[in-house]
Amino acid sequence: MAKRRSWRRARDACHRERVDRTRVVAIADLLMEAAHHARTLPPISDTDASFDVASAYAVLHEIHARRTAMGWRRVGRKIGFTNRTLWERYGVDRPMWASVFAETVQRAPTGRHTLSLSGLVQPRIEPEVVFGLRGPVTNASSARTALDAVEWIAAGFELVQCHFPNWRFRAPDCTAAFGLHGALVVGQPKPLVDAERDRLAGVLAEFELSLFRDGSEVDRGRGSDVLGSPALALAALAQLLDTQPEAPRLRAGEIVTTGTLTDAWPIAAGAEWRADYGVLGLEPVTLRIA
Repeated sequence: MAKRRSWRRARDACHRERVDRTRVVAIADLLMEAAHHARTLPPISDTDASFDVASAYAVLHEIHARRTAMGWRRVGRKIGFTNRTLWERYGVDRPMWASVFAETVQRAPTGRHTLSLSGLVQPRIEPEVVFGLRGPVTNASSARTALDAVEWIAAGFELVQCHFPNWRFRAPDCTAAFGLHGALVVGQPKPLVDAERDRLAGVLAEFELSLFRDGSEVDRGRGSDVLGSPALALAALAQLLDTQPEAPRLRAGEIVTTGTLTDAWPIAAGAEWRADYGVLGLEPVTLRIA
């Protein structure tokens, strides 16, 4: 009798695994199709009450595997919803991460760049602090220890997008949907030495950013809005990855964009955007939307 119960448990576990895998593949199909045709679809959680964050990361892993098979190359990560002042507005209660690919990153070494919105769905712009890593993020118990893993820092704009109508979703939906990532524009990197890391450990929490559209200021933010500091957001990402055995750890050469310092602003062709990083001293990027 005991052997029979054990066999049934094993059979039921295999059945659940097949069902979960089938669901993951089906959701990935829906999201990849929406991305390919640049269109929206109803939030997954509207029709599947059991769709949770763990399931969302399984979908994200499936999407990453498909993109890799298509020739895409992961060059880093984006952290979303690190700005806790926005959680209530967007109906989320935690940060998330997703891959950043060579195919979604654009460089602006001269400080000026033009970006097309082609293929993006309901795009918005987010001014962020971007890090380039010189090694894995380990023992990051403070902003200063997190910065030990950072080779350079830069200004950046993430272009986020949403495949759910009117930007309405729950945490699992936006996590599975590419982490809302559309594109990342990275400004001129500023290499770091230890003395600069010492300075930044405090300044990253204290600096104020101003966001401008066509020369007029439209929003402001502080480094402390991003989980206390962009450096602490990097530490939080490393800690989150430690809880996900299937997710690769951060490593040298990766780009990490740490989350928006202001609200995410809707964008349209013809506008010009710039962010002033104040005492942080980063070379700004002027981004023209085509």
